Amino acid sequence: MTTAEPLDYSPVMGGPLVQLYRKAHLSDDDLELLWRRILVISLVAWLPLLLLSRLEGHALHGSVKTPFLYDVEASVRFLIALPVLIAAELIVHRRVTSAVSKFVQRRIVTGDDLPKFDLAIRSTTRLRNSVALEVLLVVLVYTGGSWIWRSQIALGSATWYAFPDKAHLNLTLAGYWYCLVSIPIFQFIMFRWTLRLGLWYRLLWQISKLNLHLTGAHPDRCGGIGFLGATSYAFGPILFAQGCLLSGMIANRVLYAGQSPISFKLEAIGLIVVLVLLILGPLLMFAPVLERAKRQSLAEYGLLASRYVFGFEEKWIRRGVPAAADLLGSGDIQSLADLGNSYTVVREMRPVPFGIRDVARLAAATAAPLLPLALTMFSLDELVTRLLKVVF
Repeated sequence: MTTAEPLDYSPVMGGPLVQLYRKAHLSDDDLELLWRRILVISLVAWLPLLLLSRLEGHALHGSVKTPFLYDVEASVRFLIALPVLIAAELIVHRRVTSAVSKFVQRRIVTGDDLPKFDLAIRSTTRLRNSVALEVLLVVLVYTGGSWIWRSQIALGSATWYAFPDKAHLNLTLAGYWYCLVSIPIFQFIMFRWTLRLGLWYRLLWQISKLNLHLTGAHPDRCGGIGFLGATSYAFGPILFAQGCLLSGMIANRVLYAGQSPISFKLEAIGLIVVLVLLILGPLLMFAPVLERAKRQSLAEYGLLASRYVFGFEEKWIRRGVPAAADLLGSGDIQSLADLGNSYTVVREMRPVPFGIRDVARLAAATAAPLLPLALTMFSLDELVTRLLKVVF
């Protein structure tokens, strides 16, 4: 099996949902028409809740402790997090497709490994387009997802969507739409992202097993695959959406359950750590091949440096002190310095294809929605001081 042009891969382009987008004229072949998708899906999830809760008198006031328009979690979920997750599809499509093509454009995958590279893309694409997997997600949403929402997320007091008792939730009309339509839409898109991330990591794992052409002298300090760390920024909106969900949940617990924001400190820190590891952790699979490339480059550049330095000393030192005229205009000294710089680059090669800056950016994307909650506990000056103490 050979191919002149290796295949492209996008984690989000295929599957029944994308086909539905196209038939409903919510997308074209390049995932454009983004604002149309955001508007339609968000309104289907949110607008009926407003109309039904208004009809039942639970939109602003009434007999419930949490009216619809005062439910921070619901508003954040459908008016911020859901649009961000939809918008992330186009961002990830463009960035990941470009990253996959770089393996061939930069001659990281060459020769006999090209057919294996294409085979990995083909097999991952088949899974991405699987109808059975997305049907399984729907089943998961209406079973496990529904149970998680009822048992872990739903408030225990009277709200616009339910009047709970000891046995179960007594749903309102708005609550039925919330439970049967709005929450499943959000959970399906969220679970679908989890599946897409899994397929992306599967493809990276298959690529990491190829005979990659890496060099320790590459200026990205990652053997030439440093672009994988930069590609992780494309998943930042997904982390931001997760931070929004946690922020909305905490706000509801603080406003309507009397809990303190500081009591959620461990949940916030844990979410940031877990999500950053979720995005960057799978890149650790390239650590063995990067370590081999570093050892090989150190050996090769060490041998080259030894030969050059011995020759340099023989020419310019052991034969006596050279005349100033001979030194002027000679490129030997500059070449020696350049060789030293190259060896330093090899020695500073990172064991993973990402750096501290990549970690910090993803952590910031997750933590950003939690900042308003932090400002309710501390003044801006105090918050900045605490952050500086953590960093330094």
